[in-house]
Formats: sequence, C-alpha cells, structure tokens
Amino acid sequence: MGLFDRLFSSGSDAKSAPVTKRQPAKKTEAMFLDPDASSSLGDVNLMKRSNTIRHTFPGSADNPGNKEMVVEVSSMETKLDRMSEGMPGGVASDQRLNLSGGVPTPVKKTFPQQMSAAQLDQRKKGSSAGVNVPGGPAAIKQEKEEAAAAKTAQPQITQQPTGKPGAIDPFRQMVKDLNS
Repeated sequence: MGLFDRLFSSGSDAKSAPVTKRQPAKKTEAMFLDPDASSSLGDVNLMKRSNTIRHTFPGSADNPGNKEMVVEVSSMETKLDRMSEGMPGGVASDQRLNLSGGVPTPVKKTFPQQMSAAQLDQRKKGSSAGVNVPGGPAAIKQEKEEAAAAKTAQPQITQQPTGKPGAIDPFRQMVKDLNS
C-alpha cells in the first residue's frame, strides 16, 4: 500500500492483474445557450452599453493649441464623434477652390549654368568664410588690416648673395647689423 510495498513487491502481482478495456464516452447532444441567457458572461447589459472616451493632445509648433478627439465605443461598434482641426486623420475644414479643373500646371524646368572662375571665387567669399573663428568675419578683417600695417612698418631685409655653400659671411653680416 505504501511506498515500500511497491518497491519490495515481486512484480508478479502487477502482471497478473486483469487489463480492463476503456469504455467509449457516451455521445451527448451539444447544447448552445443564447449569449444573453448564459450566466457565465456576467452582466450582459453592462458590456453592451456604449462608453464615450475623450482624448486630449498638446499642440505643436506647426499646429498650436490643444487638440481633442471624442470616440463612442461599444462592444460591437466604434463611432468617432468629434476631432479637432489639424489632427492626423481629420478632415481639413478649409477647402481651396480649384480653378484648373484637375489639369496640373506645367513644371518649370531649370538647368544649371556654367560658372566662371571669377563667379566661383566670389561665391566662396560669402559669409560662411570664418564662421568658426572667434569674432567672426569682422575679426578676420581686422587681423588682415593689422597685418598690412605691420608689413609697411617693418624694415625690409635684403639678402646678399652667398659665395660658397657653408660660408658664414651672411651670419657675420647679421651680427654687424645687430651691433650697429
């Protein structure tokens, strides 16, 4: 009867037990209830009633103002009662008058024209030059003016021809210029 009885049994008892055949299940006739008559559904009237759901959405920069959508929902159907202007899926209220009668306007075809080198240089001089420089284009212009003024203020150094490679005569000349 217990756990040890099954372990220590010889096993001959299990083989000698008569095998019983299963009886086929009796055929029963299916019975379907009306959905309203079924008691497992709960309150059917509660499930069949319609509910009004109101969704509100914030506006965007392109379409400011609060948006609203009101939907009436029941177990069998859904009906959209109201939708604010500018919401996706909504119908635009202002309709434009089409005078062309459905005939599209011809497309204006434009072709690129060849630019000369001078025109290309002029376009490269636009306001985009020096965008990442502190002070912008005004600072660049001021630096150029200062560089031009500095060029005129500095004395010009004249180079004297050197005789042989490795000669130190140019260095001697620089020392004389510094001392005088």
